[in-house]
Amino acid sequence: MDIRKVIFLLWVLPGLWANVLIAQDVTITVNANQDKKAVSPYIYGKNSNEVKPAQLYRDAGVRFSRMNQGNNATKYNWRKKISSHPDWYNNVYPNNWDSKSMDASNNHPDMQLMWAFQLLGRVASSTEHNFNDWEYNNSQWWQGVNQNLAGGGVPNEADPGGNALVEGDVNLYTEEWPADSTVAILDHWFGADGLGLNSDQFLYWSMDNEPDIWNGTHDDVMPDGLLPASEFMDRFIEVAKKARALFPEIKICGPVTTSEWQWFKWGDESIRIDGKYYCWFEYFIKRCADEEKSSGVRVLDVFDIHHYPYAPTHADALQNHRVFYDENYNYPGANGIKTINGGWDNSQTKEYIFKRINNWLDKHYGENHGITLGLSEWSPGPDEPNLASVIYASHLGTFANNGVEYFTPWNWFTGMWETVHLFSRYARDFSVSSNSSSENTVSAYTTVTENSDSTTIIIVNRDQSVARNVTINLNGIAVVDGSYKTLQLSSLPASETFKTHTDNALKDGSVAVASNSFTISVPALSTTAVLLKSEPNGIEEIKSSLDEIRLFPNPAKNEMFINLRSGVDGSVQITMFDQQGRKVKVFNTYFDGHTAIRVDVSLLQKGYYFLSVKTNQFSTTKSFVVTK
Repeated sequence: MDIRKVIFLLWVLPGLWANVLIAQDVTITVNANQDKKAVSPYIYGKNSNEVKPAQLYRDAGVRFSRMNQGNNATKYNWRKKISSHPDWYNNVYPNNWDSKSMDASNNHPDMQLMWAFQLLGRVASSTEHNFNDWEYNNSQWWQGVNQNLAGGGVPNEADPGGNALVEGDVNLYTEEWPADSTVAILDHWFGADGLGLNSDQFLYWSMDNEPDIWNGTHDDVMPDGLLPASEFMDRFIEVAKKARALFPEIKICGPVTTSEWQWFKWGDESIRIDGKYYCWFEYFIKRCADEEKSSGVRVLDVFDIHHYPYAPTHADALQNHRVFYDENYNYPGANGIKTINGGWDNSQTKEYIFKRINNWLDKHYGENHGITLGLSEWSPGPDEPNLASVIYASHLGTFANNGVEYFTPWNWFTGMWETVHLFSRYARDFSVSSNSSSENTVSAYTTVTENSDSTTIIIVNRDQSVARNVTINLNGIAVVDGSYKTLQLSSLPASETFKTHTDNALKDGSVAVASNSFTISVPALSTTAVLLKSEPNGIEEIKSSLDEIRLFPNPAKNEMFINLRSGVDGSVQITMFDQQGRKVKVFNTYFDGHTAIRVDVSLLQKGYYFLSVKTNQFSTTKSFVVTK
């Protein structure tokens, strides 16, 4: 072609050139021997006041539910079963955590349920002093719903976004709530004279909710501005220690911080210790580490944050999973990070917030501290089903690769039920290395069983308009040549498609594997799972561990039982291994097709483990938790 025509095309038709670039093929290299990490089942979670309908959650494979309703948890009075609603005049309404926990426990015995302790210092005391919103405007929303009108307040109609004309008297509808009162719910639920709830199902406790903005959300209790960071830490540590004394196995989760600005700043404070500046997250970690070193009491188990990402375009939203670990990603919403060193550094645009947190934990606790990471509020941003699905999938894959402990989105859009079902039902128990030649557009998230005899590769195509041809090269596993099943989410409609495990939008397909390699075309904005086996065993389909075996009780203390799916009998090899993949126990037994197999776990330290079951018909792995 004449060079002048090439120049003309590049100049006049830049869109055509862009499409040529976007449509390039992708090569992904999988190595099952590299970066092997256990995948926490609790990344398949969500925020929920009620875990209903039960069958929907079971079919979708949801394993973790944050139950406490965020802001409404802060003034919850578990003795009177009422809570003050800060986003609705501070009015006090019934809120029964007891009944919700008992219902959830009965309907979801295998799910972890997260509640919260109150650290604000005051909780709801009476429903008698509510603002009569029905009489005022038939309980319609208006901008003034955040005015402090419970307790005799007078609305400010001229400035709905401002303060009430007369502020309500907080003493009329709240009461003092010290640390002893908030942790006493543990005895109420799990003690000898309590409700009889199984504490193993309630291991994770949030340390209140978004305390860094209490001067806004709970300004009725905190009218003079946000309490100092050191005072909040005193409250945090006191509650954590008292909770640990009552419930040694508890998982303390904090600081439950609001969003990107608050990751780095506590109000207007400039936090300094011995002349050194500390951003909020590092200060929080230092205080927790110092407390553990001085008292010997662990006051932090999961570093929990919230994140409502900013994305000026859909293309930006599709990259937001990179905020957590990618040191090269320039986040469009970078703001608080610019204050990380105490001043304002406009060049600071790279967040990699979970990686930073891990670095600070190593710095102040030392390596092998065992503190994990959690994201308990999040939104995908766009609510269009295909965008929401792919953005969510990118986060699930990233968190699986990096050992994040739990993930509970706050906003739940159409497309997300389909996505969590695909991952929780078909992904395996260990993530391994997957490197893409076009990582920011097409990623693969690969998971394997303990012995790598079953592999699931989930391919996420973030391209908004073009399908991609993807070649996968497999290392560290030996896949027998042949045809293998694929499951794909693409072109999701506006209405919800997920109904059950067998009635959903997954599209069946197949790929041909030859010499440990295959090529597949993945549509724009799609998520595709490829289900592989590395040895012939006569099984027509890889089954989820949820279908193959059931472990109970889980979590377990001294013993646990294994039920295999019906129709399976004969010799069984059972292998237990810790979160780092180290074998801790191996034994052979016999399953008669009916009687559950007993497993002694009394000698195991508390923590996460995986149990591999091999028979002459299948091999599968499932996670479990040991408590002491």
